[in-house]
Amino acid sequence: MKKSLIEHLQATGILISDGAMGTMLQAAGLEPGACPESWNLDLPDRIEAIARAYVEAGSDLVETNTFGANYFKLKHFGLDKQVVEINRSAVEIARKAVGPDIIVLGSVGPTGIILLMGEVSETELYEAFREQCVALAEAGADAICIETMTALDEATIAVRAAKENTSLEVICTMTFDKTLYGTYRTMMGVSPEEMVVALKEAGADVIGTNCGNGMVNMIPIVEAIRRVDPTIPVMVQANAGQPHLRKGQNVFDETPDITAGFVPNLIEAGVNIIGGCCGTNPEHIKAIREAIKKG
Repeated sequence: MKKSLIEHLQATGILISDGAMGTMLQAAGLEPGACPESWNLDLPDRIEAIARAYVEAGSDLVETNTFGANYFKLKHFGLDKQVVEINRSAVEIARKAVGPDIIVLGSVGPTGIILLMGEVSETELYEAFREQCVALAEAGADAICIETMTALDEATIAVRAAKENTSLEVICTMTFDKTLYGTYRTMMGVSPEEMVVALKEAGADVIGTNCGNGMVNMIPIVEAIRRVDPTIPVMVQANAGQPHLRKGQNVFDETPDITAGFVPNLIEAGVNIIGGCCGTNPEHIKAIREAIKKG
């Protein structure tokens, strides 16, 4: 019987996730403003190639191309009737690429709806996450990865929808910015400490942070998490540094060697799963793998 995510962590201590999907898709030809998730139906070979490249670089976990595959996001592209089909296809593509032993994480991103603005009800938000998470689970995802969250109400609703409607383990990571005072808050004002308490109560099995920061800023965020809870598994997926514009394009300058240089510090801070977000590629994952091997 295949080990669960937590069982893998208990056996190895540190797992390596994959790197960016969005910036890799752009490099593969995704036009600005196009729907990344539509490629699950239209260009599956390109999605498969990205997943395979990450496994060949050393990833233990690979995410599906479903970050924006919820009802509200897909509605912008006229694809809201294909939520289940798009999520199912993404899992099938990932599994074909990586085989039976690599853990496939069903990626779930924010809806883009601010609950406090009254645009939707909690029930409607819950239903959107339920629909996506059930589709991912039924297609064979090994765990759900809710990521890039900034609002605590949306994050907890997503976690509950996943836990209450599937049997899968659930990861939830939030995105923090460094304040003028040197502390970290999400765009909606949530601190790492507040995140820990709320996501644990909602039922998350793994918590952490992704996007928004390069590796160096992830270290104090992990330290803040560990001050609240020393044992819950923690996941970090950092950008390849902070983006800046070059010839109208977002560019990330953190090289694989720079990324890998912070791995020992992250492990010392208490991280359990390390991967990449925007701007990272298989070379970053390979460098992370080599840094972990060196101990």
